[in-house]
Amino acid sequence: MQNEQVKPNFEFVALMASLMSIVALTIDALIPAISDIGMAIHSLDPTQNQLLIIMIFLGLGVGQLFFGPISDSLGRKPVVYIGFGVFAIASVICLLAPNLEIMIVGRILQGVGLSAPRTISISIIRDTYRGDYMAKIMSFVTAFFILVPVIAPAFGKFIMSFSSWEGIFYAQLFFGLVVCFWFYKRQEETLKPEYKVPFKTSVFINGTTEIFKYRETVSCTIISGLITGSFLVYLSSAQHVFEELYGMADSFPLIFAGLAISIGFSTLTNGTLVLRFGMRNLSFVALSAFTAIALLYSVLFWNKPDPSVPVLIGFLSILFLCLGFIWGNLRSIAMEPIGHIAGIGAAITGFVSTVLSIPISIYIGKFITDSVWALFAGLGICGLFSVVLFVAFKTRPLFASNQAYQ
Repeated sequence: MQNEQVKPNFEFVALMASLMSIVALTIDALIPAISDIGMAIHSLDPTQNQLLIIMIFLGLGVGQLFFGPISDSLGRKPVVYIGFGVFAIASVICLLAPNLEIMIVGRILQGVGLSAPRTISISIIRDTYRGDYMAKIMSFVTAFFILVPVIAPAFGKFIMSFSSWEGIFYAQLFFGLVVCFWFYKRQEETLKPEYKVPFKTSVFINGTTEIFKYRETVSCTIISGLITGSFLVYLSSAQHVFEELYGMADSFPLIFAGLAISIGFSTLTNGTLVLRFGMRNLSFVALSAFTAIALLYSVLFWNKPDPSVPVLIGFLSILFLCLGFIWGNLRSIAMEPIGHIAGIGAAITGFVSTVLSIPISIYIGKFITDSVWALFAGLGICGLFSVVLFVAFKTRPLFASNQAYQ
């Protein structure tokens, strides 16, 4: 594939971030409306309604498994258009859904459609950049992407102040159309004709076989699933925790935004530090800190009432600061040796990590009924497994001079 180290411009970073951000808008803008949607479709169990957030990730995982290799055959741009089309149809299904089951089907299909721009944006970046420089670009893209979760819940609540929950879906459709048109007008095809691969069923077998040759790619993919799964527990239960357990319905969008800013700040900082310290070193330190903080909370509040809001937010803020140094770097480490199959590589690794995260989040989420302790216990256990995997399957010594690998 192309590995041209050309200097990125602001529009490229913003466009790639926008392709990813439609996913965040579709997920996070709906969080304040979960209770209202539940009443509208006669689903009053908050743990069941969490599936409206979690199950979109199933669609994201399954969809990218197909859109990735298709993009290696047809090119990056046509696949993005197909994805936005599926997303539009799925949004209509959600708007017309009479019950939770149909709504979940619509949310899964929304995930399938949005998996195209999400996956292809990563492939486009990998087509153009490599190594720690790719990690730098990914960090800046993710930093822009994080701005959407910061404002999305407040945006959803704002829409509901003068409209019903259906207005959120209409707004998502509008922004999807805008981003799709922007992509059509301004982004060139990054997959050159000579690198196109005919789409065959064997591409999955060959791609998976190729990926399993690289133990660090496999381990980072599993770690991504563990960390994402534990984070999904927070994402799906945040409305229940802050609005019902802590009685802070009015402050919830601000709290959610503040915690998202923690991730955005560390992600942006990672973009400036990764070339100096290396993505592996930063990932290891962040994983270790993430695990230690989660386990510390679990020990301090074992069999005790939930702490005050400032204490809870303090622990979550530190955890989310760590996430900014984990996600982009792990993705870049996993993709680094498989640039020659960037499309199918992004698809398979994304599918595995996403599908792994879903049962983790559903299982842990069942225990968050009248306490948040299970959230931190789940974060700690997932983090502990991640640190062990990272150390066991690393291919380069940690804390060695990063310049030796440039």
